[in-house]
Amino acid sequence: MPDLFQKFEKPFSEHPVPERFTFPFYYDPHPLSLEAARLLQEYLKNQTDFEHNFGLNEGQSGMVIGKMFGVLVVKNEWGELGYLWAFSGKLADQNHWPKFVPTVYDMLEDNGYFKVEERILNNLNLKIENLENSEDYKNLLEATNKAEFDAYEAITTFKQSIKNAKKERALYREKHPNLNDEDALQLIQVSQLESIRLRQLQLDWKDKIASLTAALTQFEDQINLLKEERRNRSASLQQQLFSEYAFLNQYGTTKSLQTIFQGNPPAGAGECAAPKLLHYAFQNKLRPLAMAEFWWGQSPKSEVRKHGQFYPACTGKCEPILGHMLEGIPLEDNPFLVNLGANKSLEIIYEDEWILAVNKPTDLLSTPGKNIADSVYTRLKGMYPQATGPLIVHRLDMATSGILLCAKDEQTYKLLQAQFIKRKIQKKYTALLSGLLNNESGIIELPLRLDIDNRPFQIVCHEYGKPAITHWKKVKTINNQTVVEFTPITGRTHQLRVHAAHVEGLHTPIVGDDLYGTKGSRLHLHATQLNFWHPYEKKEIMLFVPAPFVEIE
Repeated sequence: MPDLFQKFEKPFSEHPVPERFTFPFYYDPHPLSLEAARLLQEYLKNQTDFEHNFGLNEGQSGMVIGKMFGVLVVKNEWGELGYLWAFSGKLADQNHWPKFVPTVYDMLEDNGYFKVEERILNNLNLKIENLENSEDYKNLLEATNKAEFDAYEAITTFKQSIKNAKKERALYREKHPNLNDEDALQLIQVSQLESIRLRQLQLDWKDKIASLTAALTQFEDQINLLKEERRNRSASLQQQLFSEYAFLNQYGTTKSLQTIFQGNPPAGAGECAAPKLLHYAFQNKLRPLAMAEFWWGQSPKSEVRKHGQFYPACTGKCEPILGHMLEGIPLEDNPFLVNLGANKSLEIIYEDEWILAVNKPTDLLSTPGKNIADSVYTRLKGMYPQATGPLIVHRLDMATSGILLCAKDEQTYKLLQAQFIKRKIQKKYTALLSGLLNNESGIIELPLRLDIDNRPFQIVCHEYGKPAITHWKKVKTINNQTVVEFTPITGRTHQLRVHAAHVEGLHTPIVGDDLYGTKGSRLHLHATQLNFWHPYEKKEIMLFVPAPFVEIE
């Protein structure tokens, strides 16, 4: 029996073994996964095997680094039910710790290919650094630069003296128009001598600089050769790593990172908990039954991660790898292929000759998606076949309900969209947050960008993110939850969801937020009010639909 296979201490007859494996990218943890995660979390609270600062204990030394952990519920060859544990990346600067499955490819193994090559690269770096910092090289570089500067100064000065002498001779000729042949020849000879001296000065400096440059080039040639060797070795090491970093599936088939991604994979690919767990299971003839991953530690500054919260596997790094590893294993239904809004009606709340406004139900797309065509757009297109243009002037997240403004023709669409672009349209949202807030109101300014390794998640990025500004106001509290009114000044993807959940925002996710909080019956976010200027009737229109999850007082 593998050392890392841990049997459940008690039977779980009330929780039948799942017939299909967890869909990794959107799931509710199975009760067996919850129990395995609970046991892991208890271990993390009390363990003394390693020292890692998760940011949970005040005054602990070391850099604060939260970590994703994963559990895999498995059956062994004898039908015994158990579980495996793993962590993403490194833990306390190591790949191996008791009770946790190892990394698929250990780059930290002292005598492994990676470490051997890394030592060679480090030695090359040291040689380059020693050459670039050597006194001889620095002195030659300084002497060459000084010679080039002195040469410029000397030649420029001499040229100016020639120019001045030329002017003096010209004045002399003006004052002595009747020069005899001997005096005229003497003036010509002086001019010629100056040209000869200039040429000689230029040659002298050229020789001096050439001598210094030749010596300098010897150093730079050595440095460039070492850099070229470093570049070639680094590229070769990378390709070797990508080709040897290979993952098993249930059939015993391995595929490398290079093959899976058909080229260079994203940084950190293969280091997440899920691939580690599955690889170990297949190595040791363990049948995967269910999995779950959770965040342990202080919230990071970019992505939304809360201590103890479960999260799906990332799409950018893990989806291609798990596609190979889970080949032939029956999975739970992919919820992204299910149209949850199919039986929900679309209520028209405003209509005239040019404009429509609807109350979009939660779980209905604004426009057709990659896998689901049903949307506000397709329904309105069926209802108004003569309508032209894009119809949908702005969008709401699929999970968000509320007012959506639409245009029946292209010209109206452009006029309304211009109001959105110029921020002339005011929108208000009602949200129910999963906790209590200390303040009554405020402004959140956290720039956002797409997490390219984990679409469609957005992350806070002060360097490359687009400005995102939200005004908020507390409305009331209900059973340790808070009703707030959001007024977004900008309209970034998932803006209100991230601003609510992020540690630098309200740090209180919206109830039912399956991306940045905890999944529930629905996302408790509703577009309550929208004010716009009617481009033809020349008056302001105010639309209001109360949130269905908040009682009107």
